[in-house]
Amino acid sequence: MYFKQFLDEHCGCASYLIASRQTREAAVVDPALDIEPYLAIAAERGFRFRYAVDTHVHADHISGARKLREATGAEICLHESARVRYALRAVKDGDELPLGQLRLRIVHTPGHRPELISVLVVNPPRSPEPSMVLTGDCLLVGDVGRPDFGGGDAEAQQRSVERLLSLPDWVAVFPGHFEGPCGKGMCGRPSTTIGFERLFNPMVRLDASAFVRALGGEVPPRPLNMVAIEATNRGDADAFWAMPTVMDSVPEVAIAHAPAYIQRERPHLLDVREPSEYSAGHIPGVALVPQAELATRLSEIPQDRPVLTVCAAGARSLRAAQFLQQMGYTNVRSLAGGTSGWAAAGLPIDKTEGAPEPTRRIVESAWTHAGVHEAATTH
Repeated sequence: MYFKQFLDEHCGCASYLIASRQTREAAVVDPALDIEPYLAIAAERGFRFRYAVDTHVHADHISGARKLREATGAEICLHESARVRYALRAVKDGDELPLGQLRLRIVHTPGHRPELISVLVVNPPRSPEPSMVLTGDCLLVGDVGRPDFGGGDAEAQQRSVERLLSLPDWVAVFPGHFEGPCGKGMCGRPSTTIGFERLFNPMVRLDASAFVRALGGEVPPRPLNMVAIEATNRGDADAFWAMPTVMDSVPEVAIAHAPAYIQRERPHLLDVREPSEYSAGHIPGVALVPQAELATRLSEIPQDRPVLTVCAAGARSLRAAQFLQQMGYTNVRSLAGGTSGWAAAGLPIDKTEGAPEPTRRIVESAWTHAGVHEAATTH
């Protein structure tokens, strides 16, 4: 058997190439949009792709399954409950995909999403037992996948995780994420074992009711460009450009210099947090476009003036600014420290809902509040 893990540092996702050394048949599980690394290995080793398996309809990255099919003829595989607009091989719990002497056994593990599957890798000539399981966004290293969008269900997630934990201790676990917004407690390691997670994963040590309560608590923000990405993965849209692909440096504006910068440059202030965060308190005059909707609402963001992106502390606004640069915006900055830093500095916070007041008012309000003058500069 040949097995290789690919880690995407842009989105924190993992994909996997599995092949039979005997027949040279290969499969990719959760293929990334950039399929060149898979094609390069196939050319080098003489592999031919038989399957492109998506564990679910992804919401945080665009799948490369259709590109891999176009390039190699690989058959796309998704659970039978997946609602997509393109041809595929619908699989169900207990199905096995033959790959030379190997078997890819499907385990339906709903919860994160209704169609989520895990894939057991079995090499019968070596052992009748599985040696590894690719868990998608069900069981993560130190956490479990979030169930708060796409029809997810916390109780189903608990049952699915419990099912995976019934596997033998030795089974290696390779999740679909090693970091990112899928779970809030991932430790960053790209793999683990069933035995280790059973002993040390804080989520799986909870009883069923506590598990469900924990998943129903505070959840991470929706992923960047989630709306466009999910629609593209379903075949409802053709927004392959919505996948963030660059991590270029972005100028940042420090809180201490922000009022002067706003007064001088009159930027379009863009809050990329969730609506609930915005309602709890935002910089007066800032426009709300949650990062999940950014790609679908670019028409609301002017290109003929500076843009200053804002979030809670500065991480989401930085990624949003990088994506805007990717889309051709040439004068984008991110507010370092975000709304939290702004409030901590004693600058005005607005808790009103609805349309923001004109930017000029916030410019003058913040400028006056901070005691800066027209000639102030920023660094």
